[in-house]
Amino acid sequence: MKKVFVTGGAGYVGSVLVPKLLAKGHQVKVIDLYLYGDDVLDSVRDNPRLAQIKGDIRDGKLLAKEIPGCDTVIHLACISNDPSYELNPGLGKSINYDAFLSLVDVSKKAGVKNFIYASSSSVYGVKDVPEVTEDLPLEPLTDYSKYKALCEEALLKEAADNFIVTIIRPSTVCGYSPRLRLDLTVNILTNHAVNKGAITVFGGEQMRPNLHIEDMADFYVFLLGLPDEKIHKKIYNVGYENYKVKEIAEMVRKLINPGIPVKVTPTDDNRSYQVSSKKVKKELGYAPKHSIEEAILDLKKAFADGKVPNPLTDMRYYNIRTMQAINLK
Repeated sequence: MKKVFVTGGAGYVGSVLVPKLLAKGHQVKVIDLYLYGDDVLDSVRDNPRLAQIKGDIRDGKLLAKEIPGCDTVIHLACISNDPSYELNPGLGKSINYDAFLSLVDVSKKAGVKNFIYASSSSVYGVKDVPEVTEDLPLEPLTDYSKYKALCEEALLKEAADNFIVTIIRPSTVCGYSPRLRLDLTVNILTNHAVNKGAITVFGGEQMRPNLHIEDMADFYVFLLGLPDEKIHKKIYNVGYENYKVKEIAEMVRKLINPGIPVKVTPTDDNRSYQVSSKKVKKELGYAPKHSIEEAILDLKKAFADGKVPNPLTDMRYYNIRTMQAINLK
């Protein structure tokens, strides 16, 4: 069993991952600002193997205090997605890049053995190829993706025999989480279908890779059980299904209510890419077990069960609205 330090453990993916780590018997220490609520880990709050720290990853002294004794770091915390980053580029850099360098330094000096970094498939930019694989050059288009790429480069430079590093480039995650995001493609379309009775698609021809949140969390747990030589200095795309946005909208319509209208409007966002996850299946034998359809139905049930109060208006489901409201420094 491992002692795992999870940055952003109360985030969209983290709040699904942490209970899975605990269920496997690992000790888990979470550091998070809890901007989206202090209750997202309530289901495991009393677990004696969980420690929750409300703090900022930019606080080097806090990291130096809390990381020693941990053998694994899973780094999820960041200002997530381009619009949130662009609200305050200086803030974004301080969290997504400057704090990352400090975290890696502290982790290595503290004797952490494994460091797993959640990068992003956005580092590829726009590729005019049928499948985007890990060996293609990185051409990030925004500051958010540029600093993701720079973090990858910095981490690989710090790799050593006693500091095993692994980089994950996830596709867009979808599905229900205790810290739910309703600003991601599948989740947006499902929310609107259920709670507005209509779907608006901007563009629609853009290809988007998607991954069920359960598969994303399961993959991190899966990595902890692998021998170091399988994952050291490795970079993996982790995705599953590549669909056009209009195809996802049609999927949502059929599963939620075949009678609702789907309106297509123009957009300036023509980012389109297909991410290949063949490498992770070939080298590690990992393949997702869940589908976009399951994510849609999971969200539908969560809405029906009252787990998502005020889904159209509550800012906690929307990163950019929350960032605008709290004015984090």
